[in-house]
Amino acid sequence: MTDEANDASEVASKERSLLLVDDDVPFLGRLARAMESRGFTVSQAGTVKEGVRLAHAVKPDYAVVDLRLDDGSGLEVVSALHSVREDARVIVLTGYGNIATAVEAVKLGAVDYLSKPADADDVEAALLAQPGEKASPPENPMSADRVRWEHIQRVYELCNRNVSETARRLNMHRRTLQRILAKRAPR
Repeated sequence: MTDEANDASEVASKERSLLLVDDDVPFLGRLARAMESRGFTVSQAGTVKEGVRLAHAVKPDYAVVDLRLDDGSGLEVVSALHSVREDARVIVLTGYGNIATAVEAVKLGAVDYLSKPADADDVEAALLAQPGEKASPPENPMSADRVRWEHIQRVYELCNRNVSETARRLNMHRRTLQRILAKRAPR
């Protein structure tokens, strides 16, 4: 084998392909730029359909998949990734985390489950962690108030922004909910 062929095979083995699937376009763009600056070759998708297509076309080493996408569940993309490449390291990223979906994501082959807003450092640490090793906790995790606010917003959206229905489902007084919705998101 020539020196040039050795160099080319070393570059190919060091190349880290990454599939990012998220319907939040500004977040997707920021994360893609950040991961490219860390040495990843990034492919982007905004839908389940496009994510599954790219999973089959690119067969990436790594993937970061949002759980809730406009056209379905990101778990479909996780499943497709592991059908084409079992050793792909997949991180499920979402603002609506719960234990049931975390368990399902791991059963489908995800190696970690991060809550939004996760920064590029958190994502890279989770992607590159050795099997069986946990990534270090985030420097600036969401506060309990922010997690509560995110949950209320999610239920509000799922109830088609109906305050009375949201209050009933959250078992809280309607006026209390209206006050919470009128305030800015906590940090």
